[in-house]
Amino acid sequence: MRPGFFIKEAFRSISRNAIPSFAAMASVLVTVLVLGVFIPVVQATTGAANEVRGRVLVDVYLRSDAKPADASRVEALLKRTDHVKSVQYVSKARALAEEKKRNPEAYQLLGTNPLPDTFRVTPDDPDNVQKLRDVLAPTAAAGGRQPIDASIDQVKNRKDETTKILTATRVVKLAMGGLAVLLVIASILLISNTIRLSLFSRRREVEVMKLVGATDSFIRWPFVIEGVVLGGLGGVAAILLLGIGKIALLDPLTSDFALIAAPQTIGFALLAILLLVASVGVSAAGSSLSLRKFLRV
Repeated sequence: MRPGFFIKEAFRSISRNAIPSFAAMASVLVTVLVLGVFIPVVQATTGAANEVRGRVLVDVYLRSDAKPADASRVEALLKRTDHVKSVQYVSKARALAEEKKRNPEAYQLLGTNPLPDTFRVTPDDPDNVQKLRDVLAPTAAAGGRQPIDASIDQVKNRKDETTKILTATRVVKLAMGGLAVLLVIASILLISNTIRLSLFSRRREVEVMKLVGATDSFIRWPFVIEGVVLGGLGGVAAILLLGIGKIALLDPLTSDFALIAAPQTIGFALLAILLLVASVGVSAAGSSLSLRKFLRV
């Protein structure tokens, strides 16, 4: 049988069962709309969490009597250490200038610079910050910590701040991941059940076709094509609504609100392709899976 026959039958089935077909298309439309908004939000939230995690540092303070040669030696040592992504040297003069900008009144009366030369060490993974601190300043047998170089005074990882950052970002990532999984499952179930209702209204037609000798594939293909058509129509309608919303609401705000303009999210063209493929694929799979029950006669 030619493909044109199945396509013709699919469109005829859609026109005969307008209400179930519209319900299936509306379900796809709503689901794709929600996904179209949710995907960039998840990306922006995860990106912000990763940016915050990137601020986790280990501060290595040098002794007040450390010479430039000592600083060079320590810098080379840090760069060779495991779990180190980057090393930034901050001289005591630069540190004082930065602190004066933040709190000029507190440093106005100081006659000398009390701040040490510092290396700000960024770990390769924020979760390795404690491992990095243990390597740079392992626990001594008598208690306390002993830095791995005599020119190092202290190694600190801003424990309270680091713990808060890691905990908060981990919760955000887990929450976003959980919501994404729940939304995908809910979307598949919603579309599959709606298509199943559409098929249920035509169960007699399927049973008669089976009884007169029609093969499963002959019966299935018009319904699969119907699912693809309804999924495609719902996906296209949702993408058009998302495009209108982006142009009319989101784009005008990007120039005024840095929070909206800052996140690096998926491009709209790629998002539209992904949503269209997802809507067609899920609808076709839902049609095929839902039809299994009615092919057992």
